[in-house]
Amino acid sequence: MGYELVIFDNDGVLVDSEPISNAILAEYLTELGHPTTYEESVRDYMGAALHRVHDTVLERSGRRLPAGFDRAFQARVFAAFERELQPVSGAREVLEGLQGRGVPYCVASSGSHERIRVGHRVAGLDAFFGDTTIFSAEDVQKGKPAPDLFHHAGRVMAAPPERCVVIEDSGLGVQAALAAGMTVLGYTGMTPAERLAGATALFDDMKELPGLLAELGL
Repeated sequence: MGYELVIFDNDGVLVDSEPISNAILAEYLTELGHPTTYEESVRDYMGAALHRVHDTVLERSGRRLPAGFDRAFQARVFAAFERELQPVSGAREVLEGLQGRGVPYCVASSGSHERIRVGHRVAGLDAFFGDTTIFSAEDVQKGKPAPDLFHHAGRVMAAPPERCVVIEDSGLGVQAALAAGMTVLGYTGMTPAERLAGATALFDDMKELPGLLAELGL
């Protein structure tokens, strides 16, 4: 049984947004009285939807983040994207290769639809994705590490879980893909290999990804 679909995480896999957004998140949480370092933000929130930030802060401090937190954080992130966001090195070539061979692919991200779109536009990747190939945690009840988002993407793209290959760079994302019954390739560009346990293979350069996909028949 061959593979039929490649599902990409977005932040850190296609667009180099994780350093930007985690620096801003750590700074903003600290401003609000919840001291957070960049390293702690990466450890606790990378790959997660914003509700995880709310839940974690409440659990640790007993205090809720302000009602306008999501909107204000997103505005800061988008402004920084416009100034400095770049595609992950090699991501464009991977997408061009899949497109040229007619291999179905999509993106399934913990970010909002707006964040995905803004990131793709600024990084110059918007031509690779249409409305039918972008899936967000906004589309499901539970985000990563629950399998819901990957199951949703697979259903819409008409590919059963066992025929999907997920490209992930966060522990939460790998957990979600495995829970969905999908094969995972783990990108260690920012994440220590041990945090991507369970991935079928690990790689630290996007130039390696086409070879790994070819080994899977894609």
